Amino acid sequence: MAALLNEWLWQEQYWLPPGISWQDIKMKDEDGRFPLPRDLLITLPLAFVFIALRYVFERIIAIPFSKCLGVKDRIRIQAPSIPKLDAFYKHISGQPSQSQVMSLGRQCGLSQRKIHTWFRHRRNQDRPSNTKKFCEASWRFVFYIVSFAAGLGSLINTVWFWDHRECWRGYPKQPVADAHYWYYILELSFYLSLLLSVSVDVKRKDFKEQVVHHIATIFLIGFSYCANYVRVGTLVMLVHDSSDFLLESAKMFHYAVWTRTCDSLFVIFAVVFLVTRLVVFPCRIVHTTMVVSLEFFQPFFGYYFFNVLLLVLQALHIFWAYLILRMVYKFVFTGKVERDERSDEESEVDEREEEEEPEGEEGEHNCEQRKETINPKLTSLANNCVLNNLTNQRNLNSRLRKAR
Repeated sequence: MAALLNEWLWQEQYWLPPGISWQDIKMKDEDGRFPLPRDLLITLPLAFVFIALRYVFERIIAIPFSKCLGVKDRIRIQAPSIPKLDAFYKHISGQPSQSQVMSLGRQCGLSQRKIHTWFRHRRNQDRPSNTKKFCEASWRFVFYIVSFAAGLGSLINTVWFWDHRECWRGYPKQPVADAHYWYYILELSFYLSLLLSVSVDVKRKDFKEQVVHHIATIFLIGFSYCANYVRVGTLVMLVHDSSDFLLESAKMFHYAVWTRTCDSLFVIFAVVFLVTRLVVFPCRIVHTTMVVSLEFFQPFFGYYFFNVLLLVLQALHIFWAYLILRMVYKFVFTGKVERDERSDEESEVDEREEEEEPEGEEGEHNCEQRKETINPKLTSLANNCVLNNLTNQRNLNSRLRKAR
C-alpha cells in the first residue's frame, strides 16, 4: 500500500511539465543541489526547536524587555468559584443566552445581573495580558526581521531578483544554492511552529484567516520546493517578510503605550503592506507565475495548484488590506490608531463595563437607592403636569364664556 501510494503521489504529470521525466532532471553533484522531497523532513523537528527557542526567548529576553519599555498589565477582578457556572463556561459557552442565564440563575440562586457579571469577569480573567501579547509580537518581530535581512542578502545579487523571467529559464532543471535551501527550510519550520502553537497564541478576530494563511503558506512552501519553484518561492517569502516585522514592531510599542512611535510605525507598515501585497505581489509575482511561465513550459497540475495557493494568499491580502485601510481612516480622522482591528477575539466592551459597573450587593443597593430617588421625582413631575393642564383648561373655558 505504501509503495502504491508513493508511486501515485510522485507521478511525473503532477510535478513536472509535459514531456519531462524524473530522469531528465537528474543532476550530478558538481552541478549543484537539486531539491528533493526528503529534504523537508528536517522541518518538523526544527519546528519544535523554534517552539523551544520561543519559550526561552520570551522568558529571558522578551519579558525583561517589556518591563524596560513600561508594558503594564491590567488588574482584573477574579470571578468567584461557582462550580455550576465554571462547568458551563468551560464546556458550553462563555457567553450564555438570556434563557441560559435564567436557567443558571435558578440553579445557583443568583439574580440575572449577578450571572451576567460573573461571566463578564470570567471572560476578562482569561483575556491575555499585555505582557503575553508583547512577548508574542517580539518573537515574531525577531524572526521576521532576521529572515527578511537574510533573504534580501541572499537574493539581491541573483538574476531573477531583477528579471522575473529568469525564474523560469531552464526550469525545472535549476540548481538551488545552499543559502536559498536554508531560507526555505527555516521559513517552513517557522510556519509549522506557528501552526502547532496556534491554540496557545493570542486569538484575534481573524483567527480563522490566520489558520488558513499558515496552512496555505506551508503547502505553498512545501510544494514549491518539491516542484523546484524555488526561485519564485524565495520572492514570495521576501515580499511577505518585508512588512511583517513592521507590523510586529508597531504592536510591541502599542502594548508599551508608546503612542507616537506606534502610530509612526503603523503608517510605515500600512504603506509597505499596501504596496507589496496589493501591487508588487499580484502585478509581478502572480503575473510571472500565471503568464510569463507559460512562455517556457506548458501548464500542468503543479502550475494550477501553485497559482491557486497564490490566489488564496492574495484574497487574504485583500481582507487584511480592508482592515488596515479602516484603521488608516480612523487614524486620519482621530489622529491616532485607536486599536488593532485584528485585536483579541473578546470585545473590549467587557473591560470597560467591568470598570464602570458597581460591584456586589453594594452596587445593587446603590441601584435601588437611585430608583427610590428617581421615582418620587418622576411622580412629582407627572402630578405637576396634570395640575398645569387642569389650570390651563379652566383658563380657556373662562375666556370662552367671556367671549360669548
